[in-house]
Amino acid sequence: MSSNLYPTFPVLIVDDEESILISMRGVLKASGINNIICINDSREVLEIVNNREIGLILLDLTMPYISGEELLPILHRDFPEIPIIIITGNMELTTAVECMKLGAADYLVKSVEKSKLVATVKKMIEIQNLKRENRNLRKKIFSEELEHPEAFTEIITDNSKMKSLFAYMEAIAKSSQVVLITGETGVGKDLIARSIHKLSDRKDCTFLPVNIAGLDDNLFTDTLFGHRRGAFTGASQVRSGLIEKASHGTLCLDEIGDLSITSQVKLLRLLESQEYFPLGSDLARRSEARVIVATNRDLEKSMESGLFRRDLYYRLSTHHIHMPPLRERTDDLPLLIEHFIGTSARELGKKKPTPPPELFTLLGTYYFPGNIRELESMIFDAVSKHKSGVLSLETFIKTTGKKQTASVRKKDDLLVTFSGKIPTIKQVTELLIAEVMKRSKGNQTIAARHLGISPQALSNRLKKTREKEN
Repeated sequence: MSSNLYPTFPVLIVDDEESILISMRGVLKASGINNIICINDSREVLEIVNNREIGLILLDLTMPYISGEELLPILHRDFPEIPIIIITGNMELTTAVECMKLGAADYLVKSVEKSKLVATVKKMIEIQNLKRENRNLRKKIFSEELEHPEAFTEIITDNSKMKSLFAYMEAIAKSSQVVLITGETGVGKDLIARSIHKLSDRKDCTFLPVNIAGLDDNLFTDTLFGHRRGAFTGASQVRSGLIEKASHGTLCLDEIGDLSITSQVKLLRLLESQEYFPLGSDLARRSEARVIVATNRDLEKSMESGLFRRDLYYRLSTHHIHMPPLRERTDDLPLLIEHFIGTSARELGKKKPTPPPELFTLLGTYYFPGNIRELESMIFDAVSKHKSGVLSLETFIKTTGKKQTASVRKKDDLLVTFSGKIPTIKQVTELLIAEVMKRSKGNQTIAARHLGISPQALSNRLKKTREKEN
């Protein structure tokens, strides 16, 4: 299917009057709905629906050969998944009620306003898209197989949470709805956006990422919508906005949580109407770009504090992908470490070093506030200092030791709380040592560093505990 067609499924219009077909096609095309099939002979309807994947039907009631009243119950019985909008000159309420009983999804008279026709058709298209995405998602979940694993080659993972996200991404990729990607700094939100683009019908068109953090309203508007010559002082040339440059492709707006309230209003209008005005122009332009937005901020907290509009949030979160932090997918550490050691060695022109076995345990106990990006930088630094043999563990111990202490001071979720009887200091110490030994997988050197004591002191404490138990 061409990426220039919207929706991805054809809309079938059936009316015996050619002038009506031309008029409705023109109105819908002007609103961006251009995947349309028009027929004026009702005898062709069943053959078309049997042989084409029709997603929506606009059906006239009064026609020669086979009337819409005869076709409606047949279509509803044999193709219940296709919504049917009745379009007729009959304004009687009883006729409308009877059509709805026979299975019509909606009922419009031929004198209906253009905006009402477009709004009704778009509503049905959105419902159909969501139904298809839900069916696709259920199929993905039950099959546990990806149809296009090649779209995820840049993302190094064998984690079950990530694989579930991949299945969800395949299910929504062909939708035209906006996608919201959230997650901490460094988790790889940009790679997720690129994968969605690769999976979509727009993969052969432009993928345009832009970081909008720090843009004031004027700069945001000019960057997104562009301007006409003379729109403001210094505007000596016409400038195309990013919406136009990403036409038929994908526009990815990063740091959406930093957008000002005024700019949020403009983005909301764009997403709702699919139209925009370049600065200095009175003529609206159609937006043909699929929009993906990303942020590391907690948008729900931003809404509570009045920094982010609720209506925009609900519009953005039709499809929501939350990337788990690295500390929640530590099973990926061996894959990521091997990958980054290899890429770092190639970039530095060195022979790939062997990681020490303790490295996986050490990094598995680290909080990683900077996530995968921090891991990559950490490994690059260690490889750049590497001379020969096994990669030095000391570099990682020094780096994680300093940052771990800082992150513990900042993270309230690491504080211990008690309920019921308060334990003694001795009991707390024993529980703490047991927990650190568990996280360190029995490695006393790593556990001692986390506890801030020497390996010998930890060994003595463990020896006393064992003697007590015996």
